[in-house]
Amino acid sequence: MEATPTWALTIAFWLHMLATVVWIGGLAALSIFVLPAARKALDAGAYAALLESIQRRLDPLGWLCLLFLLATGLVQMSANPHYQGFLAITNRWAVAILAKHIVFAGMTVVSAYLTWGLMPALRRAALLQARGRAVAGAERLHSRELLLLRLNLILGILVLALTALARTS
Repeated sequence: MEATPTWALTIAFWLHMLATVVWIGGLAALSIFVLPAARKALDAGAYAALLESIQRRLDPLGWLCLLFLLATGLVQMSANPHYQGFLAITNRWAVAILAKHIVFAGMTVVSAYLTWGLMPALRRAALLQARGRAVAGAERLHSRELLLLRLNLILGILVLALTALARTS
């Protein structure tokens, strides 16, 4: 097998870092700043509109980042001299990369649930509340949203730590 050209590896590293910054930065901004402040400052109708706008803009970008992370990560992994083959756990680097991929898979599952499960339920609840209807469990949905966003942020930070561990192996 031929070595990965330096220019291709450089582009893969750059796109991987860019996608990481966008995805984890978006999680941090949403979970720490935007949604907690919006819930305090906005009425139910404005909050529903904000959720709709955020999801319409961030979800496609987040899933695009995920695809870039997957593709560029495979390029980087296959070019690494520590890589011995699929599920060949023969060194500390391979253990760190395997753990990183398991955590990344967890982030993907949480993101899928947020995108196609929880966020639509939150928007429906906010729209009903904006029309003056009581929604049982709405507060629980908001708590779950914030918990899962923060969980994904923590998992993202863990992915970065595992990346650092792999790089020092």
